[in-house]
Amino acid sequence: MTATPLHLDLQREVGLRVDWNKEISSFYPVAFLRKMSPSADTKATQEELAQNPLAILPSTGNGPLTIEEIELVGNYAVRFVFSDGHTAGIYSWEYLQSLEPPIDG
Repeated sequence: MTATPLHLDLQREVGLRVDWNKEISSFYPVAFLRKMSPSADTKATQEELAQNPLAILPSTGNGPLTIEEIELVGNYAVRFVFSDGHTAGIYSWEYLQSLEPPIDG
């Protein structure tokens, strides 16, 4: 069963902390969230990298990647607006829980 978070704490330059309950929290770095976007274009890029890990990817913007905005999607997900212009991809609570963010954040 997918839990609805108790609290979201966005640090635009660093990442998103999700408190799932009083004992369990997850931290998702900005670059990790962008890389793991569930959007169709990002999935195509992930498939390309799986086939050719040395593929050169185009730059996605100038300066450090940040989250400009976070939007609730109903009561089941969030959508991010990234500083590189990426706005596609709905991150359901279930999808976020399935991700394994880097331990070192």
